Amino acid sequence: MYRFPKLPSILPSHLRNQQNMHYFWSVCCKNRSAFIELPLYAAAPKGFGKFFPGGSAEKQSEDGEGKKDGSDDSNRESGVSRETSNPRDSPSDWSQFFKGEPFATFRKRGSSGGGGGGSDDNRWMFSALSAGASVASVVMLYYYFSYKEITWKDFINVYLSKGLVEKVEVINKKWVRVCLNPSGSVETKIPWFSIGSVESFERSLENIQKELNIDVRNYVPVLYRSEIDANSAISTMPSVLLLLFFLWGIRRFSSFGAMGSGKRRGPGGIFGFGESTARVINKGDINVSFKDVAGCEEAKLEIMEFVNFLKNPDQYLRLGAKIPKGAILTGPPGTGKTLLAKATAGEANVPFITVSGSEFLEMFVGVGPARVRDMFSMARKRAPCILFIDEIDAVGRVRGQRYSSGGSEQENTLNQLLVEMDGFQTSNANVIVMAATNRVDILDKALLRPGRFDRQIYVPAPDIKGRASIFRVHLGPLLVELEKVELSRKLAALTPGFTGADIANICNEAALIAARNLSEKIQMKHFEQAIERVVAGMEKKTQVLQPDEKRTVAFHEAGHAVAGWFLEHADPLLKVSIIPRGRGLGYSQYLPKEQYLYTKDQLFDRMCMMLGGRVSEEIFFDRITTGAQDDLQKITQIAYSQIVKFGMSDKVGPVSFNTPEPGDTVADKPYSEKTAQLIDQEVRDLVDRALKFTRELLHKHRDDVEKVATRLLSKEVLSRSDMIELLGPRPFREKHTYEEFVEGTGGLDEDVTLPEGLQSWNKTKDEQKSKTDTEKATFF
Repeated sequence: MYRFPKLPSILPSHLRNQQNMHYFWSVCCKNRSAFIELPLYAAAPKGFGKFFPGGSAEKQSEDGEGKKDGSDDSNRESGVSRETSNPRDSPSDWSQFFKGEPFATFRKRGSSGGGGGGSDDNRWMFSALSAGASVASVVMLYYYFSYKEITWKDFINVYLSKGLVEKVEVINKKWVRVCLNPSGSVETKIPWFSIGSVESFERSLENIQKELNIDVRNYVPVLYRSEIDANSAISTMPSVLLLLFFLWGIRRFSSFGAMGSGKRRGPGGIFGFGESTARVINKGDINVSFKDVAGCEEAKLEIMEFVNFLKNPDQYLRLGAKIPKGAILTGPPGTGKTLLAKATAGEANVPFITVSGSEFLEMFVGVGPARVRDMFSMARKRAPCILFIDEIDAVGRVRGQRYSSGGSEQENTLNQLLVEMDGFQTSNANVIVMAATNRVDILDKALLRPGRFDRQIYVPAPDIKGRASIFRVHLGPLLVELEKVELSRKLAALTPGFTGADIANICNEAALIAARNLSEKIQMKHFEQAIERVVAGMEKKTQVLQPDEKRTVAFHEAGHAVAGWFLEHADPLLKVSIIPRGRGLGYSQYLPKEQYLYTKDQLFDRMCMMLGGRVSEEIFFDRITTGAQDDLQKITQIAYSQIVKFGMSDKVGPVSFNTPEPGDTVADKPYSEKTAQLIDQEVRDLVDRALKFTRELLHKHRDDVEKVATRLLSKEVLSRSDMIELLGPRPFREKHTYEEFVEGTGGLDEDVTLPEGLQSWNKTKDEQKSKTDTEKATFF
């Protein structure tokens, strides 16, 4: 057994003058690199100085002048090592592990924004493992060469009876170390033996000394010590390794957290959960301005007014107005809510702080409220400023939901957010809170009340004028064949219902298609192909249909086209194709009217047009296929909406019931079982009437359906001009051009003029005055 030696005398002196030194040195040579890197002691062991950087052997060669051989030998024997000129060469220099500063790596990683540096992690782990292996090797060698196990009889006969024992030390109440008299013993190893119990050992030792007639005053002293033995050290090694692995994991986690959050404050990682992950956005970090935002002019005016509140508060305060505390941007996905926030950050000229709603909630309890407090504290220090919370529905959901998981932590975070926005101790700091969500219906009412979010800014899908403006923005960097204003209007007419994100995707897809075809410029056909790809999916020319299936698809699509051609309220047809796209085997492209109100006749004609494919299969093949599944789903949805939502049934009456959204949990129906049966019957009657009307219509135009199907089988794709050639002009008036759609709306383009009070919305009065003085001086 052993106890840890006191450094620097780590090796016993007998190892330097015995033959087993050769074995010891052979073991050490194998771990030479580990010994060199391990900073255990300031002085090299005797006889090993030449193997350590800056050791005594090197120093003696440097100090050789003016010294005698005897003094050299004495210095070499003593193993004294003087300080070197380069402190990094010394084994005791910890800077080789931590780059000049103890634990600098921990502080650097914790506070860095970029993280990274896997080589530093590998160096740190390799150094720790090397140190552990070296210490274990030295300890085991020290134990092997320094101790000798003996028996109780050997202790009595060889040592105690001959008076060689100076004292005995009971270690950990398990074993005894025999300390010999230096003057009377030539033993080089320390004897030891195990004991069963301390009481039994004391009695036996006392009895033996009595038998040996040793004077009581000369009894061997017994000392008691607590030391770490080999078994204890080995048993604790797994715990130490686990602790090292845990520390390494914390460092890696901190690094990844800093990389993922960008410019965040504090140490980050596991030690910074209570600190907000909000980031202050500098103007130079954003390359988006309000000129890049189009199609939502009303929302832009609202945002500009908020910035003007902060820059020129006197303009409003002199009239007694109060600065609004917050605004929430709502609307469908892709309409530009986050883009508006980016543009605000790029042009507001006030500090802009942004955070995501999901960043408040972590697996640790209490993190969310702490982060909310820290975020508002940071915002008040930078006032006047704008605080933007993206996807606030992650933390602002209605409280008290039965089916929500982790609701307690989310509710605590929401409560803290409510208090910080408009609580008892809310300060009058000029901090405007902006938020964005596309699920305003699930937000807590207390969050939406005036005093917290004073304004709800709805950002809808753009109309035809807004789409033209968005197209002009995205067509700016593109090399197109047509004039960009004209092209933007044509594309706006072809994309009803598209959002800003859809339009950006179309422009990018058109550029990719033109590059794939090695075109010099992007042509109109490339944009048409891009629209088809976004709406219906990728064209699959390699998917070859069997002749029977192809004929069935052709008559199915012809039924849709003919039914819509002779129905007054059906959408105008642009193109019909039997080339598979996406998950469908055929594809019909229509130009829906932009309208917000629908009558019963309009909805009925839509249902009949969708049933045209199924009815055409019945008429020409006397059978039906699964190809009408998507059509039937849409028909069922329209029918149920008329009965349940819009109150268009005489039997059910003018009532409206809330229907569950996709993904919502249905607990109870909002109507009775009898009403449910009545609704089902009304839906069935409505669909049957539409099916009967469609059958009569297609039987009347059977020859037209056959002509369209035959042409489809030969050409695969038919345009509107082909349909006019086959069926004649459509018997109803329809709109196709941009000018026809915007007729009577007050102009060809949307109004983008700013009110007089917002002409210099992002400048203070002093900046406006300085600009005016500069312009006057330049004029004169």
